[in-house]
Amino acid sequence: MRPLVEELPSSLTVEEALTAFSSWPDLVLFDSAMLRTRLGRFSFLSADPVFTETIERPKLGLDPFFQPREWSRRFRSDSIPELPPFQGGVAGHLSYELGGCWERLPIARWDEFQIPVAFFGLYDWILCWDHQERRTWLISHGFPEVEPAARERRASDRLAQIKRQLQSVHHQPAESLASAANFAPSDFAPQFELSGESGVTSNFSRSAYLLAIERVIEYIRAGDIFQANLSQRLLARWTKSPTDLYRRLRLLNPAPFAGLLQHADWAIVSASPERFLKGTGQQIETRPIKGTRQRRVTPEADLFTRDELRESEKDIAENVMIVDLLRNDLSRVCDAGTISVPQLCAAESYETVQHLVSEIRGRLTNQRDVWDLLQATFPGGSITGAPKLRAMEIIAELEPTVRGPYCGSLFYVGADGTLDSNILIRSFVWRRGWVQCCAGGGIVAQSEPIAEYEETLHKAEGMLRVLRNS
Repeated sequence: MRPLVEELPSSLTVEEALTAFSSWPDLVLFDSAMLRTRLGRFSFLSADPVFTETIERPKLGLDPFFQPREWSRRFRSDSIPELPPFQGGVAGHLSYELGGCWERLPIARWDEFQIPVAFFGLYDWILCWDHQERRTWLISHGFPEVEPAARERRASDRLAQIKRQLQSVHHQPAESLASAANFAPSDFAPQFELSGESGVTSNFSRSAYLLAIERVIEYIRAGDIFQANLSQRLLARWTKSPTDLYRRLRLLNPAPFAGLLQHADWAIVSASPERFLKGTGQQIETRPIKGTRQRRVTPEADLFTRDELRESEKDIAENVMIVDLLRNDLSRVCDAGTISVPQLCAAESYETVQHLVSEIRGRLTNQRDVWDLLQATFPGGSITGAPKLRAMEIIAELEPTVRGPYCGSLFYVGADGTLDSNILIRSFVWRRGWVQCCAGGGIVAQSEPIAEYEETLHKAEGMLRVLRNS
């Protein structure tokens, strides 16, 4: 059965819809806030899923995808080819530590925000924007009904409910979102003032971060790893709502894989430039980012920096290592001979930085689905290291705080099986009056500790702009 569809006025903006549904439970937004023909064309918003599943902590041997896989099988629906690719289905987030369900991995000492390692919702309606065509649709499936007549009635009722809500736009104040008292500063791991940033602290002092980088390099020289991603966690107060935070982030640091997930008293607010996995039918792709330079004010200087990045042996080596790692991960679920690299180390520009980006493609075997793909590749190689498991062990040893959603993924699996997902970098986690965001980079044998530390601040610049202008 196909869903019911109604085209809405093209004047309806993502910001207006976000305001209309800001108080609805489990609001989710996948937003191409930085418009690009191939990567930044569509946006999707939904809320109030018919079913939810939350996994609080990883457990070795647990199948975290059991319930969402069952939803995908039970509520499968044909898509409408001429509409945007996500037309309702499963959406949610995966935290970095979810990898502990498949491998025995250590966990960092501090976990103040206590965000679940996974959240899944079955979303029966969706607002879709095609920014290229400047068209907007409302789609409703009628889940959880399965009998055709009942499903059609449910879908029709949902369409009417959503349109009424759009006509009565209101804003949900931040105070009603928090069900518990705000954190106190003493609740957090030891914090160090971030130089030049009022009210922002890090879980590393500058000198401690430099020592941690040197420790990673020692592991590389000892033959334990080739590369590891090391990050620092930044912390600041945020007393407004998560939707306010997202609006400001969308304005100051737009990105093609941005998004928002708002659940009870926590939220994930993302301006990610990086796609994790995309799957259409059996065709899949991933786009790892490795290699970064800060944007320059003048066009001439910016072009010079771009050329410098393209010619950097260190950054190219870093990127190629991760491409090899991801090819290996994909080979676990793809047909032999189908994995290719159509783009290797191409320079791409974003609001505050330039990146080297590669693209790997493959074809899933007929015996595998997108949930198997997620398990085979999660967490992404671009934010762990190579070899992945040993790099993750070293990360847990050196980083004082769990990553949580950072370096995890915000994702959807449509009712027709279509998958898209980001890597949660350039992202805030909001809870109980505070926000945290992390910034890191891949450390290799040629890394210079001071340059690597400064790179983390370049990557965090878009996030820091939001906090400065709050």
